[in-house]
Amino acid sequence: MQRVGFLFNHDQVHQVAHSLPIALSLAQQAPELKVVLATTNSQLRAEVLRLAGGSLPSQVEMLSLRLRPRVSTRAMGILEPILPINKLAIYGDNLDFFRRLDTLVVAEKTSLLLKTHYGLDKLRIIHTRHGAGDRAIGFNRSSARFDHVLASGRKVADRLIGDAGVDPEMISVVGYPKFDIVPPPRRLPFPDDGKPIVLYNPHVSPHLSSWYACGRAVLDYFRRNPDFNLIFAPHVMLFARPVTVTIDRFRVAAPGCIGAAVRRAPNIHIDLGGTACTDMTYTNAADIYLGDVSSQVYEFLYRPRPCIFLDPHRTPHQDDPNYAHWRAGPVISDIADLDRTLRNAMHSHEDYLPVQQELFAYSFDLTAERSCDRAARAVRRFVRRDVESLLAA
Repeated sequence: MQRVGFLFNHDQVHQVAHSLPIALSLAQQAPELKVVLATTNSQLRAEVLRLAGGSLPSQVEMLSLRLRPRVSTRAMGILEPILPINKLAIYGDNLDFFRRLDTLVVAEKTSLLLKTHYGLDKLRIIHTRHGAGDRAIGFNRSSARFDHVLASGRKVADRLIGDAGVDPEMISVVGYPKFDIVPPPRRLPFPDDGKPIVLYNPHVSPHLSSWYACGRAVLDYFRRNPDFNLIFAPHVMLFARPVTVTIDRFRVAAPGCIGAAVRRAPNIHIDLGGTACTDMTYTNAADIYLGDVSSQVYEFLYRPRPCIFLDPHRTPHQDDPNYAHWRAGPVISDIADLDRTLRNAMHSHEDYLPVQQELFAYSFDLTAERSCDRAARAVRRFVRRDVESLLAA
């Protein structure tokens, strides 16, 4: 029996919803396959069970991968608040598990270490990706090292082929499995007063994010303007470590802290990494999206609404595919323009609606069939082809 593993290996839970629905659908569609879910910490395990409705089908195996004791544990503990040491060490410490798999399905790219560093050439790795954003790092050459890639829509497929050099035969356009998980409704801590709810969702990367340059000014604006309710739910990694280090363009920056006056403001709800940050609770609840480069703007556009983008870096973004989402709303570089832009957002939205619909349709190929079922069929088809090619060899 072919063993197909789904790996959840991150500090935060934001990638779980991108591949778990595929695993659950695959277990139903393909009884000839053994579906194995592997988590690397208790937080991920809890999120898997939460999104699965509290329990897993009997045909799905779930296990926890562990780090082995080592002399350098103390050094790793010192570095972990800055760098993802444990995330990287998981691979070498669990090679026996990965060798027992025929196919591995992942939402991130670090698992390519199993091929490039640990020599597991026979292990087939399928990339589900996480998010449908426009950032260049999502379409770099490492994408071509996967044995198959699942794309949410034509935009992703086109850029994988054009920018990353991925063979079109290695891509399946399947829609967006995350849309198939509907979170239970949550009550936000705002009175039902009809005031617009704004979601401020800055990215973690220092060279792209609005947070480091003007984020505190944004929070202070809402503290002084109770005409709006604000959800401050940044990228879950923004405050996960005391220092942020990025590798696509080397930068080191500290997110700092949030002042007490902002935390006490009755019209501001702060969530720096809860599950509501990653299951579309906030993107569904908000009336206006305020952000920079996060792919969550595309999830927000599932139901088109006003978007505003902050660009304190004064980026030359016109005609740049890495900033295509900035066509969905006004882009402001000066925080002094925030009040006027916010108050005009509802009235000006009609001007951006056709572009938002165009961007969404190009990013997500949705059909009457659930995306997770389409993705599971693509995985099953890939496994069958792989088995047939091995038998023919």
